[in-house]
Amino acid sequence: MAGSENSEKDLDILNHSTSHVMASAIKHIYPDVKFAIGPSIKNGFYYDIDLDKTIVPEDLKNIEKEMEKIIRQNLKFERRELAKEDAKKIFAENPYKIDLIDGITDSAVSIYTTGDFIDLCAGPHIESTGKVGVFKLLSIAGAYWRGDERNKMLTRIYGTSFYSKEDLKDYLEKIERAKRSDHRIIGKDLDLFSFHDEAPGFPFFHPKGMILQNEILSYWRKEHRVQGYEEIKTPVILSNQLWKTSGHWDHYKDNMYFVQIDEREYAIKPMNCPGAILVYKSDQHSYREFPIRYAEMGLVHRHEKSGVLHGLFRVRNFTQDDAHIFCLENQLQEEILKIMNLIDRMYKVFGFNDYHVELSTRPLNRIGSDDIWDKAEKALKEVIESKNVNYKINEGDGAFYGPKIDFHIKDCLDRTWQCATIQLDFAMPEKFDIEYTGEDNLRHRPVMLHRVVLGSLERFMGILIEHYSGNLPPWLAPVQAIVLPISEKFLDYGNKILNILNSEGYRAEIDNRVESLGKKIRQAELRKIPYMIVVGELEEQNQTITIRRKIGKEMKDIKVEEFISLIADVVDNKKITS
Repeated sequence: MAGSENSEKDLDILNHSTSHVMASAIKHIYPDVKFAIGPSIKNGFYYDIDLDKTIVPEDLKNIEKEMEKIIRQNLKFERRELAKEDAKKIFAENPYKIDLIDGITDSAVSIYTTGDFIDLCAGPHIESTGKVGVFKLLSIAGAYWRGDERNKMLTRIYGTSFYSKEDLKDYLEKIERAKRSDHRIIGKDLDLFSFHDEAPGFPFFHPKGMILQNEILSYWRKEHRVQGYEEIKTPVILSNQLWKTSGHWDHYKDNMYFVQIDEREYAIKPMNCPGAILVYKSDQHSYREFPIRYAEMGLVHRHEKSGVLHGLFRVRNFTQDDAHIFCLENQLQEEILKIMNLIDRMYKVFGFNDYHVELSTRPLNRIGSDDIWDKAEKALKEVIESKNVNYKINEGDGAFYGPKIDFHIKDCLDRTWQCATIQLDFAMPEKFDIEYTGEDNLRHRPVMLHRVVLGSLERFMGILIEHYSGNLPPWLAPVQAIVLPISEKFLDYGNKILNILNSEGYRAEIDNRVESLGKKIRQAELRKIPYMIVVGELEEQNQTITIRRKIGKEMKDIKVEEFISLIADVVDNKKITS
């Protein structure tokens, strides 16, 4: 085992080892079980099993008890290497392990023995089962073998393991907070969006959800205008030939939808870049115009399997806040730096101050020459390093047309989300034969940058909702203030306050129900409205209001003008709290 118990690598090894302990326990309880794969994942592990019996949550406690027995025995994790044919004899009754062995290119494989349990595994592992700290089995799900819905559905059991009780407790508390912050539940409770069987995977946005979406878009457009972007809009349906030219046909066809019009074949766009290229090609360009920055809130469609759909996080149509920048090679570094600064500024406005950067390099399945990829990867590295930003390299994880820089934001639950990306593309300008007239009056090829800041607008909305548990900053809140008359006697005065707020451009409502003030306040809190304005006899008499806030002290008997000044400061400056 590696030295530091707090390192990510050590936790990875610990969790993978605990997955073996779980598998061994399952084998003791259910001798006929067949095992598929049991890797570690971020903050945990899982094992996929093939069992005739249906595992239910109540069964997890029995498995945990058996795991504790195995841990107390302090059994060694013993590694052996053997020929593939010998390994096949050991796992002859397990078609999943045979399938895995057949996929291994080396002549030998490694297995690990823990007591009476043997597993095909590359390792590494901790020294013995006694080194397992604390663990918890979390949930049960279904999973197709190899992720292919044509294969058998297996049972997947999730768990997590840590070195200390405090770390486990902290993680379990975060899981509970995440459940309470589930954007699917909050979205329904706040009447933001819904999903329907008539269109699985396609979100329906309600009036209040559109307010949130439009506030994000309004800010996005303002920032992009300042940065010299021109907004475009391209069609959702484009001919198949376009996608063959771009390379998406060969690299992305299985994720696309198709339609026939007038006996011609078309595709519903999964990405916006070919449309932006056609806008560029609609006119001739000179080097004096560069950089040309086209921004597009482009609706794209991608064929996702039903098993991976998840609220706004994984949908079949979504809006990318795309931009495509055409520039000269000597403008690349400055343009990428500007994009990085824009991403940093926008994330901080939304309350995401913590993020990390990853550089993804050429994949095996790619277009373009090695010389082009060398040049593109070198350019991105130089820009990242010029900003003194720590970054991680993901070998082989670039787009098929170019390397990319990905930005992963961290939310209040310490979860990371990949949102922004900058992709450097020498290949697609070549494939589409796009040109400009240079200073020498000759034809030259521009360089293309693909980039998003939010990524998917819908997914970003889901991240925001969970980050704030629905308590959105006042500038984003669908309802910013609600007037709460103490009784019917004060409805007229309440409506007067409401009209003032609406006339000033704020999103305000009035609760005119015949209910107690306590119930009205509780309802406003459940609706997560930033400001509750209470009006009664004293307020009407003094022509004032009382403000209750989600955060901060109650403000009694203040002038409406004071409140307007307060909310203006918070909303106009996009402050996180009220």
